[in-house]
Amino acid sequence: MNHNSLPHDPKVFSGDEARLELEGQIDSITYSNEETGYTVIRLVVHGHSDPVTIVGNVISPAPGEILSVKGYWTNHPRFGRQFKVESHHVKSPATVDGIKKYLGSGLIKGIGPVMAARIVEEFGNETLHTIEHRIEDLEKIDGIGPKRVEMIRKAWMDQKEIRDVMIFLQSHGVGPGFAARIFRQYGNDSISVVTSNPFRLAMDINGIGFSTADKIARELGFDSNSPARAEAGLIYVMNQLAEEGHVYYPYEPLIEKAMDVLAVGRDIIISGISALVEERKLIIEDISSQTGKCDTNNRAVYLSRFHAAETAIAGSILRILDSSSNIRKIDGGKALQWVQARIKIDLALKQVEAVEKAVTVKVLVITGGPGTGKTTIINAALRIYRELGARILLAAPTGRAAKRMSEAASYPAKTIHRMLEFSRQNGGFQRNRERPLEVDVLIIDEASMIDTVLMSNLLKAVPDKAVLILVGDVNQLPSIGAGCILRDIINSGSVTVVELKEIYRQSAASRIIVNAHRINDGLMPDLIQGRGELEDFYFIEQEDPEKALDIITELVSTRIPRRFSLDPFDDIQVLSPMHKGIAGTENLNRTLQDILNRSGVSIARGERIFKLHDKVIQTRNNYDKDVFNGDIGRIEDINPEGQTVLINFDGNHVEYDYSELDEISPAYAISVHKSQGSEYPAIVMPLLSQHYVMLQRNLIYTAVTRGKRLVVIVGSKKALAAGINNNRIMKRYTFLSERIRNK
Repeated sequence: MNHNSLPHDPKVFSGDEARLELEGQIDSITYSNEETGYTVIRLVVHGHSDPVTIVGNVISPAPGEILSVKGYWTNHPRFGRQFKVESHHVKSPATVDGIKKYLGSGLIKGIGPVMAARIVEEFGNETLHTIEHRIEDLEKIDGIGPKRVEMIRKAWMDQKEIRDVMIFLQSHGVGPGFAARIFRQYGNDSISVVTSNPFRLAMDINGIGFSTADKIARELGFDSNSPARAEAGLIYVMNQLAEEGHVYYPYEPLIEKAMDVLAVGRDIIISGISALVEERKLIIEDISSQTGKCDTNNRAVYLSRFHAAETAIAGSILRILDSSSNIRKIDGGKALQWVQARIKIDLALKQVEAVEKAVTVKVLVITGGPGTGKTTIINAALRIYRELGARILLAAPTGRAAKRMSEAASYPAKTIHRMLEFSRQNGGFQRNRERPLEVDVLIIDEASMIDTVLMSNLLKAVPDKAVLILVGDVNQLPSIGAGCILRDIINSGSVTVVELKEIYRQSAASRIIVNAHRINDGLMPDLIQGRGELEDFYFIEQEDPEKALDIITELVSTRIPRRFSLDPFDDIQVLSPMHKGIAGTENLNRTLQDILNRSGVSIARGERIFKLHDKVIQTRNNYDKDVFNGDIGRIEDINPEGQTVLINFDGNHVEYDYSELDEISPAYAISVHKSQGSEYPAIVMPLLSQHYVMLQRNLIYTAVTRGKRLVVIVGSKKALAAGINNNRIMKRYTFLSERIRNK
């Protein structure tokens, strides 16, 4: 059979008699979407002079395998003739070349192309039989010892087992990417777990939402009104609400939302809530007596972990406030005179108040924007406490924030997780109420980033007699996680707060800082340019998204590096209000990766391609690897043989298995939310009409305050004005300020 003998009109193949069968060896896999399973394969078929393009859902194909497919020919308007797969069957490779390609494809951890060639040279057509039945014989090969044999044995067994899981799951509509995650979570129990309770997937596995689990459940014949579905759906809805920032959700709106998501009646939802309350997975608290209001919305529904965390925060703050300090009392006025002489700075009125409070009260919040002197206050308080011989700890939520705090204070600072000695092996934070921190003064920077669960764990570890100083900018975006901690503590009225507003002399020369404060005050920034010298704040007007994208890529790749001597990888960060769209993070990352990174070494994971030297971001906390949501690093090595990627996060070299790459994303462009706690020499941000849904004052303010030397906004004045005028902070349901106040 050759191309010329095949009809060119796909309509000819509309009936059953038109279905054809092809068989050949997989030459290469040119595209694979892990979520859907859709794959594009180049297949070497006898009688065809060139490899045939096969498209469709093929389960975990590997180069070198023999693939038998049934389907029909189509003509794609862009890619030409393709064979559309309706069903398929995979066989082990039969030829020496096929076996070499198969083993060298990266399918088996421990075997790369070079090692595959050596093994096949030794064992020929018996290679796969040898690996299956006499794997210890591989030790004959130079470079393969007992450890490598054991790695290959495990990888060989795993890929056989995962293929069984994939075949089962794909028959129920689950793509291979999800199948790999399911297998990683449950191992050989994957099929039994999925068949007994598919809703567990939504709770146990990141990235598998309730809708995916629900689809599998329907395929398996689960009743849509089943109690298991209602309970799993409610937990899913509550977790989604937590991702939106809510610590609790009102009872009646929760019922309405769950009915909408699950498409079931009210009675089923109420029964599900009751069952989860009985299992202590949900907590319902009537907060009407404490708010003075009496309506159904004052029945607050909490996931149990958030209820425990919120009540613990309130209790810890009151516990610290009610205890005396270990540090001897001093005369605040004399301490101020002494420290000003040491640091050779005359503090302004508000700074004087902040330093005096820092050395005389038990719990203090210092809040203010850039250039208002927060660092000066921390340094002054540190000098006084060090003179008194106090045990001092400095910490921040992220590695970058901790590093910046340490450099500014000339005193070691840690991440909160590291300070609390997190260990998954030993069951979480090792510093807690039973084993508190050995500290007299604890200073936490970037406190607006801390969510409810982390703050609960932090405060549990603070000794009764310690002084607690929280420093942050309450006008920035709140934490990515649930809660609005800094704002709630301030609003409680129970702790001392010093708010800094005045911009000090050296900072007043920075248009970044001046414009940040103008934005925070609801005013348009100063956009006048062309003063004859390099400036630190620019606005480039462009309303067309495609043209804005072109401007941004030119700025990052050429103009800023040339004019400001800044590195496009390490010094320039693109921030976007949204993920989707022409000027969203996803498209910006694809475009900037193509321009900035010419490396030919890469790995494809679904629609994402990771290249050697890529700039990447961790997208969720991984305590085992000591990397956290928002950490940015560079890919230093891609190892097809070991199926690993090595990433350098500010000196922390972390190895990822290929199956773990769903935890990282390209970071040439990131969301404004992900930039919290970090500063960059330069930031570039699109601000367009298509971003309207996300535009609000604290988002623009947060973005501008991330830039140290340069801020460039590309977009429309209309969008900028709309965002600045929108000062409606998205409501987060929390009850922390009332808990602190009422206690």
